[in-house]
Amino acid sequence: MRIERIALIGGSGFVGRHLVHHLHNRGYRCTVVTRHAHRHKELQPVADLVEVNPFDARALSSALRGCDAVVHLVGILNAGRKQDFRRVHVELVENVVGACQTAGIKRFLHMSALNADQASGSSQYLRTKGEGENRAHTLGQSQMAVTSFRPSVIFGPDDSFLNRFAQLLRIPGPLPLACPEALMAPVYVGDVVQAFANALEDPATYGKRYELCGPESYTLKQLVAFIAQHSGRRKMIIGLPDWLSRLQAAVLQFAPGKPFTPDNYQSLQTPSVCTSDGLSELGIDATSLANAGARFLRGEDKNRSRIHRRMFSGR
Repeated sequence: MRIERIALIGGSGFVGRHLVHHLHNRGYRCTVVTRHAHRHKELQPVADLVEVNPFDARALSSALRGCDAVVHLVGILNAGRKQDFRRVHVELVENVVGACQTAGIKRFLHMSALNADQASGSSQYLRTKGEGENRAHTLGQSQMAVTSFRPSVIFGPDDSFLNRFAQLLRIPGPLPLACPEALMAPVYVGDVVQAFANALEDPATYGKRYELCGPESYTLKQLVAFIAQHSGRRKMIIGLPDWLSRLQAAVLQFAPGKPFTPDNYQSLQTPSVCTSDGLSELGIDATSLANAGARFLRGEDKNRSRIHRRMFSGR
């Protein structure tokens, strides 16, 4: 299957921005489907921006015509008044797959999440992510070659993971940390986008679901201590017992930005570590957080920082 033009839904987000640049550098032509094209002018040098509501099936199928592949990256970590987990993770997937079929798309790459499971009895995030992933495979398989990716927490110089905790560590006093023993294997955003690109034209990946993890596993407390160390912060980190973790989630779900919710708490009860090495299967050597993450936090990789500033400032 020869692919020349790729449409990205969710291409203006964290992973999407990196993927657009990576695909552009590989010689693909990219179209970013977004609700608010004027907010993402920094992507114009590497992609066409098309302003479409992805829930509008007719408009979306029209925007996808002429493309050879679609990458679906949309997801939310917290539900709100205007968007809930099922609407974004399941109904949107159904709509996108239907629009792809109408537009004659033959290749579909889907961003899922590690531990996504339609039968999950606790976390709505993981349950709806699992249902959406299953819908992508079952609804799309009659007309499209579908591949999905299940990453652990994704890190990078412009992420909302390392940087969020780095900001929290600036607050005076000890840091009370919920779910300190939650286990995860952070995966570098550059490895994630390479996985998408490597799979794109490889028939051996059709119908597959790839788990994506970094080479090391950490508890959440170890990760926060790592961030403190390499961002130059001396901080006492107090791991909260389970009952206090639940209480913190119950309170912080009402704070601006919903920094921690009961559903986040439920998601953290399942270790976010891989049972198979999807990166290796796709020919990728996993990048170590201990090396790359430390450079980002210390600001040592100045050239890389300048590149990322240019990527996302439009200069």
